[in-house]
Amino acid sequence: MNKSSKIYVAGHRGLVGSAIIKNLQEKGFTNIVTRTHKELDLTDQIATADFFKKEQPEYVFLAAAKVGGIVANNTYRADFIYENLMIQNNVIHQSYKHNVKKLLFLGSTCIYPKNAPQPLKEDSLLTNELEYTNEPYAIAKIAGIKMCESYNLQYRTNFISVMPTNLYGPNDNFDLEKSHVLPALIRKIHLAKLLSEGKNATIINNLNVESIEEAKRYLNGFGVSENSVEIWGSGKPKREFLWSEDMADACVHIMEKVDFKDTIQGVEHDIKNTHINIGTGKEISIKELAELIKDKIDYQGELVFNTDKPDGTMRKVTDVSKLNGLGWKHSVELNDGIDKMYAWYTEKKVNQLV
Repeated sequence: MNKSSKIYVAGHRGLVGSAIIKNLQEKGFTNIVTRTHKELDLTDQIATADFFKKEQPEYVFLAAAKVGGIVANNTYRADFIYENLMIQNNVIHQSYKHNVKKLLFLGSTCIYPKNAPQPLKEDSLLTNELEYTNEPYAIAKIAGIKMCESYNLQYRTNFISVMPTNLYGPNDNFDLEKSHVLPALIRKIHLAKLLSEGKNATIINNLNVESIEEAKRYLNGFGVSENSVEIWGSGKPKREFLWSEDMADACVHIMEKVDFKDTIQGVEHDIKNTHINIGTGKEISIKELAELIKDKIDYQGELVFNTDKPDGTMRKVTDVSKLNGLGWKHSVELNDGIDKMYAWYTEKKVNQLV
């Protein structure tokens, strides 16, 4: 890419896309194309085709997706598989039809089997069954990897797939029903602290409700009170977390310096597992994470782990040796990242959340 290359970032308002936009702008790229969901529904085949015909982007970051935590994934199973398949099918196919020079497809490490050896290596893909709670989303993302590989092999395109670990950072989703574990813990523990301090007006404003009674009823449904915060599962599962702006830097690095041929590890007649893990290679248990957030927010109540709720995969940490070998390593450690995340939440977002 050169600084004036036309770059389309699909999903530019989300956690991933907004971080990529920021990184590109900081590096001096000036010709960035975006569309909101209202302006362009990427599940619409005709609308997507018309957009590519009109704009003719040279490079595409495919960060648009329907995403959510364990509750959302298990509840909206049809939505997750349908919308993600439609988005990636349309964008990848139109990128081929309109001669996009390089596309970066973003997936997730949930593509790996539930009981895959740890840390997760790229060659564990499709070696066993998936975790049931997020199976529809994972299958969609696996299809995206295979679509990129297949177009590369048949049409000689240059489409690369990257699989980020759990991400967190500015513009994250803090919705109590649909967010991932780290932002959900931050918001729940923050609200519990506000309850314990009697800051009723702040709570009412945060939840956009009419009264503190309504707020308490709502929060009770999520196990949040002034004295305790409920967390799904045993707290024993271990997860890896990557600062979203680090992830964006890795994506831009790969777009600038890595081609599909650099990701091939198999023989010519059996090319597979060309995707690249993006992560830190470090892990923490959900219990340790919750306690760390509790300490940083200075909440004095109790953390209650509801073992009647599912844990999901017990351990998930990526092997990032392939990524490191391609010249990139993370820079923000989790302890510092949580400080940055909580500061962003309280300064920028706390009064805008529903």
